[in-house]
Amino acid sequence: MDPPPVLTRGAAQQRGPTAPEKQAQDQSERRPGRRRPGRRIKEDQEEEAVFRDVVSFTPDPLPARYYDKDKTRPISFYLSSLEELLAWTPLMEDGFNVALEPLERRQPPLSSPRPRTLLCHDMMGGYLEDRFIQGSQVQTPYSFYHWQYIDIFVYFSHHTVTIPPVCWTNAAHRHGVCVLGTFITEWQEGGRLCESFLAGDERSYQAVADRLVQIAQFFRFDGWLINIENSLSPAAVGNTPPFLRYLTTQLHQQVPGGLVLWYDSVVQSGQLKWQDELNEQNRVFFDSCDGFFTNYNWREEHLQRMVAQAGERLADVYVGVDVFARSNVVGGRFDTDKSMELIRKHGFSVALFAPGWVYECLDKNDFFQNQDKFWRLLERFLPTHSISSLPFVTSFCLGLGTRRVCYGQEQAVGPWYHPSAQEIQPLFGEHKLAGDSRGWVKTHCCLADAWHGGSSLLLRGLIPPEVDNVAVRLFSLLVPVPPKLFLSMVYKFEDSTDVQVALELTTGDASSCHVGGISVLNETGSRHSPRPLRVPPTKLARWASRCGQQLSGGWIQRCYEVSLHGCLLRDLLVSFSRPPGGSREEKSFICRLGEIQVVDANSLLTPLPRVQNVTISQIRWVPLVSGSEGLPTRLLLSCTLHWSYLLLQARCFRIHCRERTGSSSATEETPGTEKPVFLGLAFANQYRVVDLAVAAARFGQDGRVEFLVEPVPREGFLVPQVEWGRAVLLYSAPQ
Repeated sequence: MDPPPVLTRGAAQQRGPTAPEKQAQDQSERRPGRRRPGRRIKEDQEEEAVFRDVVSFTPDPLPARYYDKDKTRPISFYLSSLEELLAWTPLMEDGFNVALEPLERRQPPLSSPRPRTLLCHDMMGGYLEDRFIQGSQVQTPYSFYHWQYIDIFVYFSHHTVTIPPVCWTNAAHRHGVCVLGTFITEWQEGGRLCESFLAGDERSYQAVADRLVQIAQFFRFDGWLINIENSLSPAAVGNTPPFLRYLTTQLHQQVPGGLVLWYDSVVQSGQLKWQDELNEQNRVFFDSCDGFFTNYNWREEHLQRMVAQAGERLADVYVGVDVFARSNVVGGRFDTDKSMELIRKHGFSVALFAPGWVYECLDKNDFFQNQDKFWRLLERFLPTHSISSLPFVTSFCLGLGTRRVCYGQEQAVGPWYHPSAQEIQPLFGEHKLAGDSRGWVKTHCCLADAWHGGSSLLLRGLIPPEVDNVAVRLFSLLVPVPPKLFLSMVYKFEDSTDVQVALELTTGDASSCHVGGISVLNETGSRHSPRPLRVPPTKLARWASRCGQQLSGGWIQRCYEVSLHGCLLRDLLVSFSRPPGGSREEKSFICRLGEIQVVDANSLLTPLPRVQNVTISQIRWVPLVSGSEGLPTRLLLSCTLHWSYLLLQARCFRIHCRERTGSSSATEETPGTEKPVFLGLAFANQYRVVDLAVAAARFGQDGRVEFLVEPVPREGFLVPQVEWGRAVLLYSAPQ
């Protein structure tokens, strides 16, 4: 099969970053003070840095907080004490944990008065496989993918300062969901900690608040859940509302859309006394921050009393629901809908605590079915939010799989788990036709096949005799549409069928929205079915050259170009129809969706930045295989790559390598056209290569490894190798 199309650099001048973009870029490109010296050479008019190293099996130690001790894999971390919090300053290693994804725009915004849904993720102490920033190999990991139903994601653990693992922030932000860390104090030790910063003057609590704000701003998450679960002295509880007000004010200034929430525990007297409601004993804390998370043992009379207490801030009260159903609670487990019904009846937001119950307590082999069942039971109480920015691109990847696929080409076989690689997820469930029709479509995530990543979207359905087609709404959108829109869909049917599949879209008010430049097959109100392009537009031919063609693995790509004026894009649907003039018999179908792209056509003509300034540092060698003379013949290489790139234009980076030994020349070309070997994905301007097996250098000759950094633009296409960054490591045996 032909390789996927690539987008070449346009002739226009590269755009420079705006001031905020430049600041964000600089922040993620911090360099360590110590570097191995390298020299730069020219190859094919590209700049390629060359770094030299003499193999040594006694490497400099790495900071323990940032790496696992066995393989030096970068890990997300927490802070265990007030001293660690106050001493934290950003290092180069902190860059691994900075979220790539900005918080995507969404409608309605979080600030709207609509009741919200908060998910508090508490799983087995936290920092499990999700702590491995560059992913891990695990057979049956936990995954959350019903993002369209939730508004706030809290990462909870019992460490003093819980910084959300960056994989969760990337996945949530991609879906327009804000992410909070947790600041918790507990037991006698928690009381001593609170006394040390709350019982003194304002400088003490302001220093703690300032550092919490700095951490959220640096790692690019959105705020904090404050959970004081120990008694407070009169002095400490007196300073708690000013602490909350200062923290909230500073966070709002430094983190747009930031939130500070308070958990129902301490009352204004300083006693640890859960109230299970907002009342006069704890509302001083509610009045000092953005919201209140109640304890879980409430009854409907608590909710009735809270209506008057909350006043116009009903949506800022998050009524806690323990999905594990511990203690004396309403609902929980698969009866959580009973809790939701009462909470929504009174107009409150909800805080779902530990919905990972479906993973922890039920058969992991049935995890996907159980998770879908759990959220399906809540669906009627969970208003969805709409995506409101372009480009909109998804391969439906869950950020895990049993193999890894790149545009139809198998890249690696074996289990993998990398939540940062999760792409935008659709609305899941069963969609039935209105009225008495028996037509339906069901959507499921599916690991059995993938076009790109580790999974695809499985659509099963039935077209009954009395109708010509059935359709399923996959995404709710609210996007002001550019004048020319380019859409693409990659799909394949499970079995031979004459059922036809098409993308459909709905637009805003038809009186102000003009749809032109397309052939409309049918139109009902504001719903449009554009006809697929037979010949792509000349200026987009390279990007859309395979439209309508059979691709690797039996996949097919359909492309559409839509001209719009004054429109809002509202919904994205996929419809399945019987062929014109065909029989009226009942038709069932099974279809997989591999990718959907909705892109401003003009953005495809914008020149892309080049990956620059690739460096290699923090090198570690481990002997792997020894020869007859006791000298190693194979080595394990670990090292850190850094590069420069405008992160706001990147979806991620794919890291590759090429190895060659036996030459002492840095510039000598590798014979043949050796294909780069894929190493992994990066969601920052740095990547840790871990235990790469290479041949040991012979005496008098250099070993050579070339590293390549491939940028993946937000529009979701391949970039030619000329735009990749690269650096070479030449290594020699010790004398």
